[in-house]
Amino acid sequence: MSGNRLLVLVVAVVVFVVAAGLIIYKTTGGGGANRTINLTVTGNSMSPDPIMAKKGDHLTVNVTTDKAEEIHLHGYDIKFAGEPGKTVSHSFTANTACTCVIEIEDTSTEIGSLVVSP
Repeated sequence: MSGNRLLVLVVAVVVFVVAAGLIIYKTTGGGGANRTINLTVTGNSMSPDPIMAKKGDHLTVNVTTDKAEEIHLHGYDIKFAGEPGKTVSHSFTANTACTCVIEIEDTSTEIGSLVVSP
């Protein structure tokens, strides 16, 4: 095989690998999406559970509770001061991969989680 043919073959393979990597990254990896999550807390449970996100996603979490209670998102240390039927919102960037517990603060009752994948 001549030097020029080998060079063309190597360049073609490199271009193919880079293109395939970009396609895979765009369809499966990386966060950065703007997402709104509407979370309802009734009694000692929340819906949806778990909340799924990717690292880098910008989340707006809207929490509605059925009674006056503080909902705490551990890992990000965000507190939602819930009042019956009212919605409380917080926006943040999911910049840490984790499985973060969500609990009713006063009773330390775990009601769900936020799962942030890399």
